Amino acid sequence: MLMWLRMAPALHLIFLLIIHRVSGADWVVNYKSLHICALKNSSVIISCTYKYPNGHQIMKVYWTKNPVKDVEPPDLSEDPEYSQRLQYLGDKKQNCTIRLSHVTKKVEHEYCFRFTTDKDGKWLGSPGVILSVTDLQLESPERVTEGDSVRLTCKSSCKLTDTPTFIWYRNSHTLTNIGDELNISSVRREDAGRYRCAVHGHTLTSPDVYLNVTYPPKSVSVSISGSAVIMSGDSVALSCSSDSNPPAEINWFKGETSVRSGRIFSISKISSDDSGEYKCRARNDHGVKYSDPVTLDVQYAPKNISVSISGSAVIMSGDSVTLSCSSDSNPPADFSWFKGETSVRSGRIFSISNISSDDSGEYKCRARNEHGEKNSDPVTLDVQYPPKSISVSVTDSGQLFSDSVSLMCISDSNSPALNFSWFKENQSSAVGSGQSFSAVQSGRFYCEAHNPHGAQRSDAVTVTVHQHAERNIIIITATSGGLFIFIIILCLIKKQRSGESEGLSVTQNDLYSAPGSAGDALYASVNPKRGRAAECRDAEEIQYSTVRYHRDTQMKREEEEEQRQCDDTPVQQPDQDHRRSNAERVEDSVIYSSVR
Repeated sequence: MLMWLRMAPALHLIFLLIIHRVSGADWVVNYKSLHICALKNSSVIISCTYKYPNGHQIMKVYWTKNPVKDVEPPDLSEDPEYSQRLQYLGDKKQNCTIRLSHVTKKVEHEYCFRFTTDKDGKWLGSPGVILSVTDLQLESPERVTEGDSVRLTCKSSCKLTDTPTFIWYRNSHTLTNIGDELNISSVRREDAGRYRCAVHGHTLTSPDVYLNVTYPPKSVSVSISGSAVIMSGDSVALSCSSDSNPPAEINWFKGETSVRSGRIFSISKISSDDSGEYKCRARNDHGVKYSDPVTLDVQYAPKNISVSISGSAVIMSGDSVTLSCSSDSNPPADFSWFKGETSVRSGRIFSISNISSDDSGEYKCRARNEHGEKNSDPVTLDVQYPPKSISVSVTDSGQLFSDSVSLMCISDSNSPALNFSWFKENQSSAVGSGQSFSAVQSGRFYCEAHNPHGAQRSDAVTVTVHQHAERNIIIITATSGGLFIFIIILCLIKKQRSGESEGLSVTQNDLYSAPGSAGDALYASVNPKRGRAAECRDAEEIQYSTVRYHRDTQMKREEEEEQRQCDDTPVQQPDQDHRRSNAERVEDSVIYSSVR
């Protein structure tokens, strides 16, 4: 139903092509228009001219309102209501034009011009100008459906003076300069809004009228509150917005499953399980529409890191092995590989072609993203291979007093070699088994190591074994030589003792330690006389001997007795007490002497 504002009967503005004259003989007042329709709060100009007889001089001019017969009209300029509103634009000769500002309903009156002359001439231009003040009203339907035709009308209570130019606004945006009617054919939802009209050049506008256009939902969208990066444990709110009239009912879906209703969908302590695509559905009486899906990308540090090994359970040297690292993380993690604590490779896949024993060890991968890092449990690559680098170690070289040589077979293999065989060159059958072997014969020997993956033999080593007869000869020779050396040393000691009593050129200062030098080694030059005992002659060939003094007096006496047996010459001994004192200084020091 359209509601229209009816135009009340009004005083229409009449544009006169002739001058409205109020005259009497030579007295004349002319008004350009007798009716003026003005917009509320606007300014109105009332154009006026006048004449008077020659020989008169104008004494006073002024405007008055609503003149009463036989009553002196008041001067409006003296009325407080008009003191700030009325402005006289004319002169005191012919022009009597005025301006009324900020007109309202209160100033709707008949306005007349009055003047007097010096010869008691008075004139009132009556009838005067009738002023009507109006506002603007907008007529529009209460509600329309998208696709209908609509007409809006801008109306006033009187016909405005001059031909006005109307301006239309929707939601404060100017539409166009057109007439007092706005026609919309096939109205759209975008046409809904608040409308008002105005007259160009005037500030007055009509009150807003809302044009209600009903339509099904459109522009359905989802927004996510919170930070751009959603971390596990955060709180997230999804908001569904819809352009629809009347407002739509909202439902939420994760994938194709309905999960919630209402414009806001909140998730507290979000987890990786909440990741996925979400959309909302808007529905009203005119239709239904879904939003585009939005993805909740819940990010978190790496977890559940594991390593898998491709290939057979038993890894043989020369095989190709691939290690794969898997991780649950968002965003996806970067991978690094470590052997022990040493970084060896990067990337999710770690491939080793032609694997060798050097590649054996513990491996682990590290997954890292911008939120953290985590290591996998270590996995062991146990590279197995047949025996290699076989060698023989000689643990007993077969030298003096040995009638056999112990050999050890050393092998590098995985699994460890458990079976060993020993061979002598130029013999087809084994001569022994086990990792160690005792060779009782000279010759060239080698070993052969076995494990489940193969066998390999060592290079041959030469073994020399000494027989028992040779050993006995060596023992006898060594024993005789040692006894002979012992006898020579003993005789030399006795010879030196004898030299002390026969005037050997050894001073006590040389023989005994000087005060403060106890324990130091002393060197002396000795010129002994030739001994008489036959066994002592051989000792003359010895150039060096070692002599040790002792504190024990009984031992010294025994040594002197042995010396007398070797040499009949009387021995002159130094004073007993003096020797003991010097001996205590020398203590157990070794004295070296040169014997000629």
